[in-house]
Amino acid sequence: MQRRAILSVFDKTGVVDFAKGLLALDFELLSTGGTHRALTEAGLPCTEVSDITGFPECLDGRVKTLHPAIHGGLLAMRGNPDHMARIAQLGIAPIDVVAVNLYPFAATIAKPGVTLEECIENIDIGGPTMLRAAAKNWQDVAVVVHPADYDTVLRELRENGEVCRETKFALCGKVFEHTSHYDALINAYLRDQRGDTALPEVLALPYERVQSMRYGENPHQAAAFYREARALPNTLPEAQQLHGKELSYNNINDANGALDCLKEFGTAQAVAVAVKHANPCGVGVGDSIFAAYQNAYNADPVSIFGGIVALNRPVDAATATELAKIFLEIIIAPAYDADALEILKAKKNLRLLQLPALAEPNGKGVWDMKRVTGGLLVQELDTAGLDAAELQVVTERAPTDEEKAQLLFAWKVVKHVKSNGIALVQGDATVGIGPGQTNRVTALALAIQYAGERAAGSVMASDAFFPFDDCVQAAHAAGITAIIQPGGSIRDADSIALCNKYGIAMLFTGIRHFKH
Repeated sequence: MQRRAILSVFDKTGVVDFAKGLLALDFELLSTGGTHRALTEAGLPCTEVSDITGFPECLDGRVKTLHPAIHGGLLAMRGNPDHMARIAQLGIAPIDVVAVNLYPFAATIAKPGVTLEECIENIDIGGPTMLRAAAKNWQDVAVVVHPADYDTVLRELRENGEVCRETKFALCGKVFEHTSHYDALINAYLRDQRGDTALPEVLALPYERVQSMRYGENPHQAAAFYREARALPNTLPEAQQLHGKELSYNNINDANGALDCLKEFGTAQAVAVAVKHANPCGVGVGDSIFAAYQNAYNADPVSIFGGIVALNRPVDAATATELAKIFLEIIIAPAYDADALEILKAKKNLRLLQLPALAEPNGKGVWDMKRVTGGLLVQELDTAGLDAAELQVVTERAPTDEEKAQLLFAWKVVKHVKSNGIALVQGDATVGIGPGQTNRVTALALAIQYAGERAAGSVMASDAFFPFDDCVQAAHAAGITAIIQPGGSIRDADSIALCNKYGIAMLFTGIRHFKH
């Protein structure tokens, strides 16, 4: 029995050569629409699917291959005598090889100004149906969804007369991986169109691998980096790497933390954020990016070593000269002056990332996900801001205007410090950060230790309330003048009373920012 192949591809890469290889192996070729034109224009014999089905393409090409003459040939199990007898009775011949790729839905929804109607028209129906039918019958049908696999199929057909079972099973897996991603992308797009930000009952996430990594957090862990199929222009997957080694797992995790913190400050001032192990270790603002970086560096010149710096202004030569003085893993900025790039590229391994929209805030509908063994925790990303007018002064002394500005600064920073978290701010920079402790007193002690003499006269932000007045006692001993915290403890009165005793101003936000 002559073997048959059906080729119906949107991406024509390599399809003519694949068809030539199949013809050389005495396959009969079936095809549709644009693929049929491409093959016949190349001088290759090819039968139109409509000649097999006896039914013309219709509904502007929406219906071409959805017919028993095609799907019977795909789904008939060669080892099942009843199947083979039945398709013979119906005049249906088996199909042995399928090469199908789909309408470019992802590329369509990415086009500026694209309409819903155009996107809907680029949802492929017949293609996924043929792919799934062929993959279901993988023991008998070799199905190719990626042009990169054409050579493998041809090589095995030439060498063995057939595609081996292991290869066919692997190709089957690629099909269901591809079609599940395709469907998940459609679902995500339609959710966006509806403005649906609720957490769904069934969660299907369309992600694409950007990079395979040498290892994860530790050398014994395999890892890869994936991007959302609809990645936003202000997010790390869209950054362009201009120089340096390949990004590692920890690089990407830390750089994301730096970006999230940087976004809190907008673009009204120049801002520099230094991050180490996903925690801010120095945040500075200034009239220039040079001044902002100097403030961030001076906040903790020890911890910044080997860290990541994010800047919300283009990097000039003066700032680049300062950045180049220490070992940094990554610098990420909206742009780099030519002379700044020359200075920084002299450091062979320094990774330079460019992301023009990096300071744009994260929008609604963005999810924060944490993997747990056997499951996934999903929540809305913490994009909650703070309305200064809604702050509650709970002490006899209100903060001065200068203290209030610094408290708001500290609150933006502590939001991105692992809990329990404390941030101390003085002037235009953090002076001490205490991250990720099992109790708040230890977090404060760490922040004070980092600040040293600069703790005196600083203000303090805590990501959660004070269950006891011990933090106020420690703050007073260090010379901290004002505190911002969520409030809400049953013993708030104790902390308020001690603040009043020491003349410390305290604000309640009514909102907390736990980060684990």
